[in-house]
Amino acid sequence: MVKMSDVAEKANVSKATVSRVLRNPEAVKKDTRDKVLAIIEQMNYQPNILARHFRRSQTNTILVVVPNIMNTVFSHILGGIEHAAGENGYRVLLANTNKQVEKEYEYLDHLKQRQVDGMILLSARMDKNVLAEVMEQFPVVLTADYLEGVAIPTVTIDNVSSARTATEHLINMGHSRIAHITGPLHLLVSQDRLKGYRQALLQNGLAFDNILIQEGDFSHESGYNQMTKLMALEKPPTAVFSANDEMATGVIKAAKENGLSVPGDLAVVGFDNIKLSAIYDPGITTIAQPTFEMGKKAMELLLEQINGIEMGKRQHVLENELIIRESCGANFQKNG
Repeated sequence: MVKMSDVAEKANVSKATVSRVLRNPEAVKKDTRDKVLAIIEQMNYQPNILARHFRRSQTNTILVVVPNIMNTVFSHILGGIEHAAGENGYRVLLANTNKQVEKEYEYLDHLKQRQVDGMILLSARMDKNVLAEVMEQFPVVLTADYLEGVAIPTVTIDNVSSARTATEHLINMGHSRIAHITGPLHLLVSQDRLKGYRQALLQNGLAFDNILIQEGDFSHESGYNQMTKLMALEKPPTAVFSANDEMATGVIKAAKENGLSVPGDLAVVGFDNIKLSAIYDPGITTIAQPTFEMGKKAMELLLEQINGIEMGKRQHVLENELIIRESCGANFQKNG
């Protein structure tokens, strides 16, 4: 079946231009419009009539698909989306998948069958080809995550460089035996944070030891359980880089229950800068993601698609910041 991307490639224009020719031809220059229409006829392209109807009948409602609404990172991103949506007269319909990929597919059907003008994904676990097909007909943006091989507009941070910064902070404090508790390693963001951790070690002449890597699931409980395993090693770590703050709280709890002082015996760095990281005892050194701004930017990109505006670029990488608190303490002095 001929897709909109095939027409765009043949006409040497963007998919947004093909879409505008179909639903608002007067907004496209005559030469371009005639060329695209000729190729549509030549290739016998059959656009999705139902989707085109939805685009013409705007509802000023967008769908936001969240993997876990209890995660404060996602709730802050949602706050940014709702702020930008409200400023532009849009309502937000929230879809919580509870990390179940089958629900993502259910909400895709919701997009196709209900009157919503576009969708923002805060996670992408579905098949790339399915998502690419949806993008042919509907405005879609991804934030807090990214996909390789799919030209979806994306808003994120550089997870590799930020994880490298977090690990280098521990190295600069004098630590050489640094563990890393990852997020689920089927997620690209978790893989990137592991990559940044590894880069920091290698660039500072420290050996990469697989025994110091434990896979968590971003929950407090997994941080606790994986730290318990690390403390059972013959030579346990003196520092831990946790791939998120919730797991970092579990790391600190496990350390304290086993008689370790944080930061005296164990330094901890988290990721995300959730509110709890500032009020926890001790306060957690962490990487701050600009979550509210990520949400705002994602909504702005979605509006550009809805309004048929040509996007300058699809990948938007926002700045992050290392927030230093008490969980790392003063410079670590090696024994002996």
